[in-house]
Amino acid sequence: MLTAISPTLPADWRDFFALTKPRVMTLVIFTGICGMIAAPGTIHPVLGFTAILCIALGAGGAAALNQWWEADLDRGMKRTAKRPLPEGRLRREDARDFGILLSATSVGVMGLAIGWLAAAILALSIVYYAVVYTIWLKPRTPQNIVIGGGAGAFPPLIGWIAVTGEITAMPILLFAIIFFWTPPHFWALALFVKSDYAKVGIPMMPVVRGEASTRRQIVLYAALLVPIAAAPWFIGGTGVIYGGAALVLSLAFLALSIPVGLRTSGEGDTMRPEKRLFAFSIVYLFALFAALVLDRVAANHGLLS
Repeated sequence: MLTAISPTLPADWRDFFALTKPRVMTLVIFTGICGMIAAPGTIHPVLGFTAILCIALGAGGAAALNQWWEADLDRGMKRTAKRPLPEGRLRREDARDFGILLSATSVGVMGLAIGWLAAAILALSIVYYAVVYTIWLKPRTPQNIVIGGGAGAFPPLIGWIAVTGEITAMPILLFAIIFFWTPPHFWALALFVKSDYAKVGIPMMPVVRGEASTRRQIVLYAALLVPIAAAPWFIGGTGVIYGGAALVLSLAFLALSIPVGLRTSGEGDTMRPEKRLFAFSIVYLFALFAALVLDRVAANHGLLS
């Protein structure tokens, strides 16, 4: 059991900002904006900015609550040991209160300014990540990242609802894309930091089921992602720009996953295929959603007719 560290350094805004996991928030904001732009209809720019701000605040609040709960675990892992709480730059109760404040504010403002359906989905996403994933799934099952993948899949759905006020097949498919993208993305990372998870007792797939099973499942999810990513095109929700990009990007993702699935790692292994897949997985999601926006803009200007 790790002993608590009493804060010895004065906290400043950078420590609180770090609690929001800004690199993760970048992807959250981007996919939320893309969901908003891709949705049929328009939204006033001020309301659109407000909706994205609420999505960002909600994601930041959930991340702060995640780090509050996992402060001891983070201190035991090399990848997370430099975060504000493990280093003692913040009091845990301050991180908790900060997370609650951001979460409550984001949901309240979203409901009042945009609508209560969008606010309800935002609240669900916060609870899903901070409670269902962090407290329940992560320490109990190697399927944590599979089921918990829904936590990061909400932003484009919320962005779509902010514009249309309803849930249809398209935003559900955008949700599904991120949901099925998450396991191969995260397991590629887990393969080369599995010793960290093993040290603190987190049952990530490579630790509990072994590398071979994890590698097979990475390829499986990458293969499933090909038709799921192309589905918005198949149902007529997008045009050829998105459809072509989805197929090319998803097939490239699958091609990079196959060497990961076929190989075994040993002592001193640099894990280059795994690191390459992890890096591409981030590019993949940004590029796929950028293609979604480009497709919508082209359609709105009659370039695809």
